Amino acid sequence: MKVAFVGSEVYPFAKTGGLGDVLGSLPKAIHKLDNDVKVFMPKYACVDHDRYDLSYCWSIGEIPVRVYGKVHNINVYTTSLPNSTVDIYFIDYPPFFNRHLLYTNDGDEDERFILFQKAVIESMQRMKWIPDLIHCNDWQSALIPLYLKDNYSWDRMFDKTATLLTIHNIGYQGRFPKETMFKAEVRPQLFYENGPVEVWGSFCFLKTGIMYADTISTVSETYAKEVTTSEYGEGLEGVLRHRINDFYGILNGVDYTVWNPETDKHIPFHFSRKDLSGKLKNKEYLLKASHLPNKKNVPLIGIVSRLVAQKGFDIFQDAVSELMKRDAFWIILGSGEDRFENLLRSLSYAFPEKVYTYLGFNSELSHLIEAGSDMFLMPSRYEPCGLNQIYSLRYGTVPVVRKTGGLADTVLDWHEYLHRGFETGTGFSFNSASPQALISTVDRAIETYHNKEVWNKIIANGMTKEYSWEVSAEKYMEVYKKAIKNRKG
Repeated sequence: MKVAFVGSEVYPFAKTGGLGDVLGSLPKAIHKLDNDVKVFMPKYACVDHDRYDLSYCWSIGEIPVRVYGKVHNINVYTTSLPNSTVDIYFIDYPPFFNRHLLYTNDGDEDERFILFQKAVIESMQRMKWIPDLIHCNDWQSALIPLYLKDNYSWDRMFDKTATLLTIHNIGYQGRFPKETMFKAEVRPQLFYENGPVEVWGSFCFLKTGIMYADTISTVSETYAKEVTTSEYGEGLEGVLRHRINDFYGILNGVDYTVWNPETDKHIPFHFSRKDLSGKLKNKEYLLKASHLPNKKNVPLIGIVSRLVAQKGFDIFQDAVSELMKRDAFWIILGSGEDRFENLLRSLSYAFPEKVYTYLGFNSELSHLIEAGSDMFLMPSRYEPCGLNQIYSLRYGTVPVVRKTGGLADTVLDWHEYLHRGFETGTGFSFNSASPQALISTVDRAIETYHNKEVWNKIIANGMTKEYSWEVSAEKYMEVYKKAIKNRKG
């Protein structure tokens, strides 16, 4: 099967969140299943020519792409995804993509990604490479299903090309004024109240993709259920219910070549499920590096996150005065909203013997927090998939999470399963998005931490869990086949 992945970010070239991780890993897993795979993304300023050995695609050449009646001449560069033979193609148009940020609030944000999507299709035309399936990701590539069935339907090479749209976070929809339709050259007849491209008076890229893709997916089974409700659907719950027979939840995988305590290059001491001595040494190293005291039998709670309300930091803020009364250390890494950065900064000042905060991004520290912490807190209001709880399981760091989205699918509450008669729990979870629920669940975790026999059982349960991309890739292949069947149907 020929599969094209299209997305706005791919690790390690450019990344702001989980989408980049997915597109840096899933194409390689699909390729290993004997598929011909190509990846397409914009060429941002952060994509280094020399570091990644990019070469100009002479076979494609300069392509004129029209947006809002104006022709832009784009170029294409290529290289391979690291540690693979999967080709990745970069759509190069410096006036749009050579900016400080991947996503901007600039007035031409709509035009940037209209051009990107058209350029991807026209690159395939120049290459004469006909994909069986185009795997679109989020709003930045969600017009492609409509384009194939309308604007580019004159080119019969795409007659049998099916599409899958994956929603990584339904909160980001690419909503623009109605006038954007003219920039995108989408037929105005499609815009009417509750029509296939309209949401609350706006032209919505994501809704367009949901309506015209042959299949739709999101990044966990529970999130797939949640987004069909008014609480989580962000105005698109109705259209998702309309497409429910073509909508699937597939949990993201993890790259265990990067996140593996036995081989992790970012941590000073390696360890395994059979020998956890290195984990204790990592904890001691982390506490020392963070200028926190090393007290015996005091748990270390780690957080690595964007500091935003979606991640539950408003809940954490309301609970923090009680949490600071508990006998525990905290190490927090992240950046985000000023109010939460200020909160964490003030905690470090008020409780220097208990709290260490690093505001910003630090890849080495994120690995060390996973390896050295006893618990990992994720109180998210919603979490499409989440990866840190999966990393935590492999590193013997017990997750404490709110039961939502991918967190619900990957973390089994110890006491909940114990009441059912099973000692299979892998962490601690709570339902209510309230400070009281967060506090009581942290208390349960701390109390259980002091029962070493039980705690070690929970660690062992988590470290045996398998969430590799190979498992997810097999599920995606089944959805690809359904999309192709729908396209033919």
